[in-house]
Amino acid sequence: MSAASDPRGVDPSGGTAGWAQGLRTRLIFGVLMGVVALVILRQGDAAFGVLVAVGATAMAWEWTRLCASGQRFGRVGLITIGGFLAAIWFAFVGQAGSALLVCLVSAVVAAMFARGHDGIGPGWAALGILYLGPALVALIWLRGHDDDGERMILWLILTVVVTDTGAFFAGRLIGGPRLAPRISPKKTWAGLGGAVVGSAVLGVVYASFDARAPDAGVLALAGTGLACVAQIGDLAESWVKRHFGAKDSSHLIPGHGGILDRVDGLVAAAIAFALAQWILDGRWLTWGA
Repeated sequence: MSAASDPRGVDPSGGTAGWAQGLRTRLIFGVLMGVVALVILRQGDAAFGVLVAVGATAMAWEWTRLCASGQRFGRVGLITIGGFLAAIWFAFVGQAGSALLVCLVSAVVAAMFARGHDGIGPGWAALGILYLGPALVALIWLRGHDDDGERMILWLILTVVVTDTGAFFAGRLIGGPRLAPRISPKKTWAGLGGAVVGSAVLGVVYASFDARAPDAGVLALAGTGLACVAQIGDLAESWVKRHFGAKDSSHLIPGHGGILDRVDGLVAAAIAFALAQWILDGRWLTWGA
C-alpha cells in the first residue's frame, strides 16, 4: 500500500517522513497564499478583481490542458481565458447578468472550436466555462457589496480553508469508511465530519470578532452547509482528474498541485453562496444589520 492509498498518509516503505515533508511544504505555501490573498482582499475591489483574473487565467490553462490530456493549450484555451476575463470585467462594473451571458456565449464558441481541434471534447470545453465562469462572477459580485463584501469574501474563504483543513486532518487521524472510493479513495466520512465541525466552529469564532456579522448560530449553520458544498466541489474535480487519468490539475503550486486543486471547493461554495444571497435578496446572511 502506498502513501497515496493509505487514509492515514503513512507509507510503509518509508515511514511518515515523506508525508511529513509533503505536509510541511503544503503548509508553507498554503500560509503564503493565504497571506497574499488577505492582503489583496484588503486593497479594494480593483485589486481583488486582478487577483481573480490571474487565478482565472491559470484555471483556464489547467482545465484546457487537463481535458486535452496535456496535449496543447490551443484556441479553446484562448477562448476560455477571453470568456473568463470578459465575464470578470462585466461583473466588476456591476453587470452580473451580462457576465453570465458572456460565459454562456463563450462556452458555445469554445465547443464549436473544440470540435475536431485542440484534442479536447466540445462538452468538456463548454463545461469548464459554464462551471468555473459563474464562480468567478460570484466572487466579484459578492466582493462588490460595499464594505460588507470584503467581510463576506473573507468568511467564505476562511470557511473553505477550514473545511479543507478539517477534512484533511480528520480523514488522516481517524480514517474509517471512504466517502466516495470510486472518485477519491482518500476521502472519508470522518473527513467530512471534520470539515463540518470545523466550519461550524469557525462561524461562531468569526461572529465573535466581527460585530457586523450575522448571528453566530446562523453563521455556523451556513458554514456547515457550505462545507458540504465545498466537499462536493472537491469530489467533482477529483472525478474529472480521475476521468482523464491525472493526479493533479498542474504543478504550479509546490505541495498543492494546481490552482484548480486548491480552489475546487471555493468554486462550488462561491456559486452556492452567491446564488442563495441573490435568491433571498441578502436575507440568508445579512452583514451590517
